[in-house]
Formats: sequence, structure tokens, C-alpha cells
Amino acid sequence: MPRRRIGFWYRFAAVICKPPLVVLIKRDWRGMENIPADGGFITAVNHNSHVDPFAYAHYQYNTGRVPRFLAKSGLFKQGFVGAAMRGTGQIPVYRESTDALSAFRAAIDAVERGECVAFYPEGTLTRDPDGWPMTGKTGAARVALQTKCPVIPVAQWGANELLPPYAKKPSLFPRKTHHVLAGPPVDLSRFYDREMTPELLKEATEVIMAAITRQLEQIRGEKAPAVPYDPRRERIEQRRRTEAQNRVRNQGGTAAAVREEGGSAPAVQEEGQGT
Repeated sequence: MPRRRIGFWYRFAAVICKPPLVVLIKRDWRGMENIPADGGFITAVNHNSHVDPFAYAHYQYNTGRVPRFLAKSGLFKQGFVGAAMRGTGQIPVYRESTDALSAFRAAIDAVERGECVAFYPEGTLTRDPDGWPMTGKTGAARVALQTKCPVIPVAQWGANELLPPYAKKPSLFPRKTHHVLAGPPVDLSRFYDREMTPELLKEATEVIMAAITRQLEQIRGEKAPAVPYDPRRERIEQRRRTEAQNRVRNQGGTAAAVREEGGSAPAVQEEGQGT
């Protein structure tokens, strides 16, 4: 594929980042033929290490179609970092916008200019205990349905073995392998020209995440859980468990106080039962 629109800043970043990546990790890179040679498109990538944006950027840089990552708009105003973000063509996300579509206006514009916009649909490092993709946020689906551009599902594995999620020190030995597998475009045509309701965006996002997960299953040679990890559901369950534990402790304290007074504790009604 022809190298184009890379520019000084991206080449400068590559000169700095590529040598340590080459030294630290081996490469098993597949699916480059699925990266479009022309036109705007989205890559939707799983996220399991603070190192993987650099490792993945190395993969896609070698295809000749450099990724434009999304980042908080405030980063673009901070001295050298801001200059590098602007110079490499990264995409500001205006989270303060009250209009969800306007928040991704810069990403839409980039796709319409023929650029590649790289999304991490999970929005953060996966919290799945076994490193599988979590449920995704709807930004990638929103931009994809607005522009009708190709969405390339990309799975990666191995940077998380070099630097596990939330770890502070890398595990350098033995040398790790960074596996990347880009798949064919996700078919979202059934969602086109329909009202972008939350339900529609959620369904389209689930289709994208399922495609990423299938790619990762090929890399890992095993099946992912039938239901992806949902951090929102886990927070709700954790809150319920905490509330239940607090009730048990409070009830135990009441019973102990009554015994000290020589009385009897009132019967505790089971949760969910009527009077």
C-alpha cells in the first residue's frame, strides 16, 4: 500500500517509538490485506494494556494507512504534547458537547477526508478477568452509521503480557509476541438510514464488539465467554453486594445490642418477601 499523509510528526514519532518496540516484542501480524488502501475508514480495536496503542500504531503504520486516535480535547492545548497531538493528526473529542454527534464531529470529518480513525470501543482497558473485550461504547458505531464507512475489527494480544493491565512494571523476559489480526469489514448495512436511537447504536456496537472478539478467539485459539463483561452491570452488582453486607452487619449489631439489654431481637424479614 502506498504511504501517504504521514507527515513529519508521525515519522518523528515512529523514529522514537519503533526501535524499543522492535527490541521488546516479536510480531505476529496478520490481516493487513483487510486495511483499505483508499478512502476513509474506522478500525475498532480491543484494549488490554497501556502499551498496546503504541504496538498497534506500529502495526498500522506499516500498512501505510496511519491511525488517527481519539483523545480528550484538552490534551491538544498542552505545550509539546499538544503540538505532537496536532502534528500527528490525532482526533480531539469534545466531551463537553451536549450533542453526542457533535462530540465526534472531528472524527466524522477525518473519515470524510479519507483518513483512518482508530477507536477503542471499550473506552478503557478491559476489566474482564481473562482479558476478553468488554461491552463497548457507541462512539464508533455512531461515526460509522453517520459516514457509512468500512469498520475493520482488529484484535491484539501480547502487549498485555509485556505490561498487564494496571501493572506498574513490565515483564521483559522471555520476550513477548504481539499478535494482531485485522478482519474483513463489519456488515452494518442493516442499520443504515434508520433513526440513531440508543437501542440501534447499542445493537450496532454489539455487532462490532462481536467481530473483534471473533478475531481474538482466532489469535488465542479458545472461545470467549458467551456474555461479554459489562462494567456497568458489575458496578450495580457490587453495590448490591455491599448494601447486603451492610444490612447483615447492621442487623448483627442490633441483635448484639438487644442481647446486652437482656431482650430479644426482632425477627428480620427476608428481602423480597411481603408482610
